Amino acid sequence: MGAGETFVIVGAGQAGGRAAEAMRKANFQGRVVLIGEEPHPPYERPPLSKAVLIGDKAATSTSLLPASFYTENRIELLTGVRATAIDANGARIMLDDGKVLGYTKLLLTTGGRVRTLPFAPFGRAGVHYLRTIEDSLALRAAIKTAPNFAVIGGGFLGLEAAASARRLGARVSVLELKPHLLDRAMAPDIARYVEAMHRRQGVDIHLGVEVSDLVGNDALEAVVLRDGTHIPADLALIAVGIVPQVELAAQAGARIEDGIAVDEFGRTSLPNVFAAGDAANHLNPILGRRLRLESWQCAQNQAIAVARVMCGEHSPYAEVPWFWSDQFDANIQMIGVPPKTDRVVVRGDPASGRFLCVNLSNGVVEGATAFNMGGEIRFMRKLIEVKARVDAADIASPATKLKDMAARFSP
Repeated sequence: MGAGETFVIVGAGQAGGRAAEAMRKANFQGRVVLIGEEPHPPYERPPLSKAVLIGDKAATSTSLLPASFYTENRIELLTGVRATAIDANGARIMLDDGKVLGYTKLLLTTGGRVRTLPFAPFGRAGVHYLRTIEDSLALRAAIKTAPNFAVIGGGFLGLEAAASARRLGARVSVLELKPHLLDRAMAPDIARYVEAMHRRQGVDIHLGVEVSDLVGNDALEAVVLRDGTHIPADLALIAVGIVPQVELAAQAGARIEDGIAVDEFGRTSLPNVFAAGDAANHLNPILGRRLRLESWQCAQNQAIAVARVMCGEHSPYAEVPWFWSDQFDANIQMIGVPPKTDRVVVRGDPASGRFLCVNLSNGVVEGATAFNMGGEIRFMRKLIEVKARVDAADIASPATKLKDMAARFSP
């Protein structure tokens, strides 16, 4: 299938690597070219803020596939190469080494780049960002020699790095602009459990504060808040999110809508051009709305689904979004992307470290967050899929088995 055709993938991260693999598994026999700016073959990013940062695992352990896989499966892997332009009418892509590649179909898995702060440029003494293998290794080395570590941003990445730094013995301060942690991901009532966990582990958390500057020239000395407060810091991690890399698609005329706009099949507004992963804003058929997700699940599974579509299948990417994070001794798993819901029901005892928080909107299950109870996520997924209306007391009661509740709503 596809002999004589050329599929080009721009972006050699997790999404790009899994897409190339899926193309071969779908028996595509044509040419597959995978282009990445980094010098590494595709790798997974989640360990960079945890096991790799702590030193429990080597950076090489993050590799997505064995190095031999690309040769054995006739995947042309071009690393350290940047795509500079797309000629959608001519079905060509230009590279920064001067080469021009023709394509039959093009997949953009361009991901995102770190969002920077104007007073914390790359290269400033004591300032770190965390996105690549090199970033993780440099940050780990710096933490070992810097007793005071400030994390600007209270999202998942910042909190994972904070937990890792505490394990390495650093004094850690987290500074968050919003009045609670994880503002984009969790209801305040759930985020407070994460905040309490970090405080118990000795993390100094400042909420509702704006960082306005850094003090120190040859070495970082402090983080300055808008009200003039100085927080001692020998080292600062800027973890304020990522910016989807849409420039290639935008310059070619693709529709941009908080990312590269695609349908449920990953198709952009350009002919034979697809997108998946962190940069893609897609229509989720289950939730019935558009989403741009920055998650391991979406990077992998959406890329696989879109690659299959490119190979002739006609199945949409349709999953309830799932996220996970490891912080200290807690495995946190989230299912669903709940809008502002009116109630959070707690199942289990938070003091035990094993409990489940369920987001309800007029009694309908919209999402759930499990703390060391990941086994319950599959049942919550089913309840979200069918838009189950449940009784809050039933959800909270230990006598109610979620497995049985999910079964009642199954067709």
